[in-house]
Amino acid sequence: MKKNRYFVPLLLIFSLFFLWAISSNLLPTMIRQLMKTCELNTFEASFTETAYWLAYFIFPIPIAMYMKRFSYKSGIIFGLLLAAMGGLLFFPAAIIKSYWAYLGIFFVIATGMCFLETAANPYVTVLGAPDTASRRLNLAQSFNGLGAFVSAMFLSKLVLSGQHYTRESLPQDYPGGWDAYIQFETDAMKIPYLFLAGLLILIAVIIFFYRLPSIPEEEHKDSKGPLINFGVLKRRHLRWGVICQFFYNGGQTAINSLFLVYCCTYAGIPESQATTFFGLYMLAFLLGRWIGTGLMSRFQPQRMLMAYAIVNIALCGVIMCYGGMVGLYAMIGVSFFMSIMYPTQFALAITDLGDDTKSGSAFLVMAIIGNACLPQLTAYFMNHNPEAYATAYLIPLICFVFCAYYGWRGYRVVN
Repeated sequence: MKKNRYFVPLLLIFSLFFLWAISSNLLPTMIRQLMKTCELNTFEASFTETAYWLAYFIFPIPIAMYMKRFSYKSGIIFGLLLAAMGGLLFFPAAIIKSYWAYLGIFFVIATGMCFLETAANPYVTVLGAPDTASRRLNLAQSFNGLGAFVSAMFLSKLVLSGQHYTRESLPQDYPGGWDAYIQFETDAMKIPYLFLAGLLILIAVIIFFYRLPSIPEEEHKDSKGPLINFGVLKRRHLRWGVICQFFYNGGQTAINSLFLVYCCTYAGIPESQATTFFGLYMLAFLLGRWIGTGLMSRFQPQRMLMAYAIVNIALCGVIMCYGGMVGLYAMIGVSFFMSIMYPTQFALAITDLGDDTKSGSAFLVMAIIGNACLPQLTAYFMNHNPEAYATAYLIPLICFVFCAYYGWRGYRVVN
């Protein structure tokens, strides 16, 4: 009975995971494309990630306050429409052709997606039995993996043309010259965001007219209580969860965002093949989510988290030692074993928070600020040490050490 009641609501919420995965996993493609259209180096282009993920640091607390005052549903609808508006802004941006305009657009899109993520993660955990919350969130996050795969394997090919000219290397007989080439590459960036905006608006309309089930937290909420509870950070397992989410997100994005740059610049692979490898990289992530969700019926989530993190520490060591194509294949392995980390840490961190679940969720989403600094640090070392570029992957390695600790001891609810 309860499963039937929750089937459609969960399906709608799962679609949100798919949508924000498309948005965030287009960033590596956009970094590569902006290096062309705005004539940027790797380090400069990496600030695309900063502009996007900075919103995740600024807005989770106001969003959590908004949803505690109103509801998960209202926050989701507002986030969908805001992100859709950001996607449509790519059309005037193609006329302006300014890097700063693109950074502003990514910030707007990310703010909308932040509404979705702050709402959807905790909402999934309460739509069902508490003892299966980690499995349910990992299942939801498998739709995130599907969105990542679609973005990497298909949408990236709509953006990246396979041509990468500079002003000096552009063929003299190129129709329209340099301006025409830049306009062609700029226009290509609009296509996936038109697709994304359409999906966002469609889901917003469906959710607006569908009656999502209320949850005990919203049925019995006290309007006089605080809209955000900073005291929840006294809970040790949440506090460590926030720390570990900071490092996990930073490590994951450091590898994701620089993947295409690594392929083309350091592994010597053409763009057309690099996007295929990127698709395989995200396919490994998707398979990891599905397989990991199944394994959680037999193994404790925290033990799987620890084991997966240890494997990724070893794989980052392989990247550092060998680089090149060996490092590329190791990254695909890293993608597989990263798959369960975010949802598992999230579910473990909000365990036993009760009425403070929205507050805890806000702080966990804020931890995504790791995406706005650790990838830039990795890009800085790659750009300034081109002969020893692979050593930059020491930064993701350190990040996975924190994940291993959380699966070993940090997850324990002790107060």
